[in-house]
Amino acid sequence: MLIGLTGGIATGKSTVSNMLQKRGARIVDADQIAREVVKPGTEGAQKIAKHFGKEFLNEKGELNRKKLASLVFQNEQARKDLNSLLHPLIRQRMKEDTQRIFQQDPQAIVVWDVPLLFESRLTDQVDQIIVVYIPESLQLKRLMRRNQLTREEAMRRIRSQWSIEKKKMLADFVIDNRGSIENTERQVDQLWNYLVSKNGSNQP
Repeated sequence: MLIGLTGGIATGKSTVSNMLQKRGARIVDADQIAREVVKPGTEGAQKIAKHFGKEFLNEKGELNRKKLASLVFQNEQARKDLNSLLHPLIRQRMKEDTQRIFQQDPQAIVVWDVPLLFESRLTDQVDQIIVVYIPESLQLKRLMRRNQLTREEAMRRIRSQWSIEKKKMLADFVIDNRGSIENTERQVDQLWNYLVSKNGSNQP
């Protein structure tokens, strides 16, 4: 069983991902893979330097994330260009990692933890979609606090993704993360028990 887990920026997707992992889900983390495909000397790092300029890498060949983030959140075309360079590399690695997990354990419940599951058109690759939801007003507050951003900067980042309301409507399952952590845990428990029974697996 392959599940897509997504949400919006600062909605708490990583929290839910960790909860699912503790219950036995095998996580394929798109953000982690995105960091790996731009490590010094990788094809991803070379593509960024070629397209955007060598000043986006430091002397060790590491990506200057702050500089790149500043560019892509202010420049829509730059963001699209970056995605078109890196998404094929990330997608390929995700598929390889998933294949490896299913070879080891055909009954595994694999969760693709992908912030841009809808935006990257990956929804047809997964069996079910979980959306971690909070209202946009709370999303804005949490993002400003977490990243020390102005309201305008935070809104720009939120607007760079599909609206959380739209994602919620397209989800198979919604985890409402605006309440207490215990409330989120309860929802994850219910969902996990359902997935295990549907999968017919021998998960603990």
